[in-house]
This record gives sequence, structure tokens and C-alpha cells, in this order.
Amino acid sequence: MGIISIENTDRLFWLGRYTERVYTTIKIFADKFDSMIDLDEIEYEDFCKSQDIPNIYKSKQDFIQKYCFSLEDENSIFSNLMRAYDNAIVLREEIGSESLSYIQLAVYAMNQAAISGAPLLGLQKVTDNIAAFWGMADDDIDESQIRNIIKVGKLIERIDIYSRLGKDPEMLRREARRLSNRIDKSQIRYSLKTLAHVNYLVQLDEVPYDTLTEAVERLVVDTN
Repeated sequence: MGIISIENTDRLFWLGRYTERVYTTIKIFADKFDSMIDLDEIEYEDFCKSQDIPNIYKSKQDFIQKYCFSLEDENSIFSNLMRAYDNAIVLREEIGSESLSYIQLAVYAMNQAAISGAPLLGLQKVTDNIAAFWGMADDDIDESQIRNIIKVGKLIERIDIYSRLGKDPEMLRREARRLSNRIDKSQIRYSLKTLAHVNYLVQLDEVPYDTLTEAVERLVVDTN
């Protein structure tokens, strides 16, 4: 395929980030759904704080509806899915029509979930289609650099979310190892010093999660 343009490198990187953001936040939301309904009226406030998003929601029902399905909420799962879709459409040539079709199916599943009486089942179909997109991209995209850029975006987003949630340090170490093994292959411009700092932070007995989040966000020097 030849050299990937700077503009498409940016789109591929953010396609990886947005698909991971949708996938992981749905998983987190599903884990918290039962406790929000049955136990804790305001658990969503802690969720918003952990993800550094404004709490614009009036109640748990309002949170469930808007955070999942409102396109007017720029932090919603649906808004992030549409950002992934917008990038994927432009990248049809790079990622292939079959890979793109799974992003389109995820959007369709999200629309169906929004009008369903059982939103968790619909959201599960969204994650299934995103996982299928990643699998198809691995199988269908011949250019290894394209695959690697998407995966670097995924891994950076995953570490970002996991650090915001204070996940088990071993989970962070695993993802940091995978990122270190992948980032050079992507040919994305990044700070070697910051990568070393990320790897140092995840090895600490008590991971400084806020510092790690900041470091991960500074890692990629410039995709524009």
C-alpha cells in the first residue's frame, strides 16, 4: 500500500481508541448496571468522576439513557461509537469493506438497543460487533502497519481507562508490555522517555494512577 498519510495515521489511531472506548465502557457499564438499579442510587456519580466526565445527569435513569444512547451527550457511548464510525468510513480503502461492515453493524445494534426494553442485551451485540471488527481487521488487512496503528490506539485507550478506574496493577502491566512490543511497529511518533515512564509507573507496588493517566495521554507525540 505504501506510505500511510499523516491524516490517515491519525484516523487509524483514533479508530483504535474509540472502538476500545466503546467496548470497555460498555463492559464497565454492564458491571455497574445491577448495582445502580438495585443498590446505589448515585453510583453513576462515582463513575463520572472516575472517567473525568461532567455529571450532567439528573438521576440513574437519566444517566442510563443519556450516557448510553444520547448523541447530544458528547461523552456518551453512542457518541464515541459514531466517532469510530466516522473514521472507519473515511478509511474504507485502508481497512476493507468487511471490517467496516462490523462497525456499521455495531451502529445498527446501538440504535436497536436504544429502543429496546432490554438495553444490556443490545449493548452486548455492540461489543460483539466491535470484537468481530478487530478480528476481521487482523485477518483482512494486509498492511501490518495499519493493523499496528489501530492496536496502539486500542492499547493506549485501555491503559487510560484502566488507570482511571484503579484496576489491578497486573492488568496494567500486561497492557503496557503489549504496547511496548507494538508501538515501534506502528511507526507512530511517540516519546521514548514517556514510554519508559509508563513502564516504570506500572511496576510500582502502589501504582500512582493519576500520574499514569497523564503519562499515557502524553505518550503519542503527534498524529496530526
